[in-house]
Amino acid sequence: MSKRMSPVCTKCPSRACMPSIKANEHPVIDKAPNFCPMKCMPEVIEKTLSEYDTPDIKEFARMASLQEGECYERLSDGLRTKNPRILELIEFSQKCGYTKLGLAFCLGLANEARLLTEILENKGFEVVSVSCKVGAIPKERIGIRPEEKIVEPDRWESMCNPIAQAEILNAEGVDFAVMLGLCIGHDTLFIKYCRVPMTVIAVKDRVTGHNPLAALYTSNSYYRRLARKI
Repeated sequence: MSKRMSPVCTKCPSRACMPSIKANEHPVIDKAPNFCPMKCMPEVIEKTLSEYDTPDIKEFARMASLQEGECYERLSDGLRTKNPRILELIEFSQKCGYTKLGLAFCLGLANEARLLTEILENKGFEVVSVSCKVGAIPKERIGIRPEEKIVEPDRWESMCNPIAQAEILNAEGVDFAVMLGLCIGHDTLFIKYCRVPMTVIAVKDRVTGHNPLAALYTSNSYYRRLARKI
């Protein structure tokens, strides 16, 4: 019995999922590679479609698609992008009727969090915000040894507490949670425990000014070590 292939969309040469056809035509996947999920996992795709029949999910997906479309404008010379993500956050929240937003942020981006809060409040939103160090719990609580701290070994160092961040926003009953700059792993825990709809406004990247794609864009030059095979 042959083993089913796993999807590898990053290596697709055909983009059968985004065909250049008329709206009344049907996509053809004959020329798609065998690792295309439309070929190797069609039953999973078909099953997920029923989720979009759930009224609130369908409406959420519709609003998301509308927001996507509004990020472009059609000009005589073609399409042009126009909306930064912060404006998208404002517009999407308004579309969904959200009034109370929750902001889970890294203390290292406290200034950015303050600016974002001011912008959102100026647009009429109530903003509940929680810092990653909430609880002031020492890192020793999760088994960090003195020599593993960022600061000096004999200094207090509060652990990041994404579970508490999530549960506080859950308890506050926010309509929409926004994650700003949480570390890798800490963001995972926040996503795991957050029980309200959520999005990400920015991720942590201490070296590139929180723009991790910069390292990809320079992986053939300044960051070529990233592409080096082990």
